[in-house]
Amino acid sequence: MAFRRAAISTLIDEGTFYRAQAVLDGRVTVTAPRQRNHPDFPLRGFVRCEVCGRPLTGSWSKGRNGHYAYYHCQRQCRGVNVSKAKLEGAFADELALLQPSAGYMRLVKDRILYIWEQRRAEAKDRTAEQEKRAKAIQQKLDRLDEAFLFQQSIDAKSYERQRDRLREELTLAQIDHHADAVDELDVQGILAFAERILPRASDLWVQASLDYKQRLQQLFFPEGVAYDGTRFNRTAPTAPLFNYLSPAGSTDEGLVSRGGIEPPTRRLRVCCSAN
Repeated sequence: MAFRRAAISTLIDEGTFYRAQAVLDGRVTVTAPRQRNHPDFPLRGFVRCEVCGRPLTGSWSKGRNGHYAYYHCQRQCRGVNVSKAKLEGAFADELALLQPSAGYMRLVKDRILYIWEQRRAEAKDRTAEQEKRAKAIQQKLDRLDEAFLFQQSIDAKSYERQRDRLREELTLAQIDHHADAVDELDVQGILAFAERILPRASDLWVQASLDYKQRLQQLFFPEGVAYDGTRFNRTAPTAPLFNYLSPAGSTDEGLVSRGGIEPPTRRLRVCCSAN
């Protein structure tokens, strides 16, 4: 032991050495750190207390006839203290309120795909026009260089002035070209995911593993959701997926009215009209 102490004396202090030896010899019990994402409490850290704004935590409490799981606010507040079954049941009900019907999802999918293809076609035409414009400007620059360098038909001052102007026009044309380009998104894949997941979100959440529960929670409530002890705050931002897919344009294809369509839920609104 003396040799081992001498060998490591320059690395750790004596007190740390003895504590480590006690752990290795089994004389001290090591308590594992608390698991942050516990499968018993998928809403821990996600649902907030409406009173103080802090995330709820979760724990098991020993009662007369056994142990019971609860979600509750932090010790400083205690604004929320609700059973696991009640809070998770209420959350599943909230997801059910957000669920669009399968028929509505098909209508949204068809509408978005139609407008997306139209936007791509329009963007392709604009991009071709900008490429044509940039090519014409580049040809003018080439002729200007030829006039100055080879034919010497213009003076240096005129050449520099015309060159700078054409270069500026070329830069602006290239900027317009990139601005008109449409990103190549997997719209079909995104919509297929939405059509498969969103109409069944409540049941999927109840049956899912902890990881997939938390993914669904983030999909529907990207900023979390507040609970006041009896119900959820229904003003939280929801379903960002639909915001990403909201079509833009000014045409009316007649598939859906320009005013949009109202889903058969109280909260989920998907804008399918032109912006």
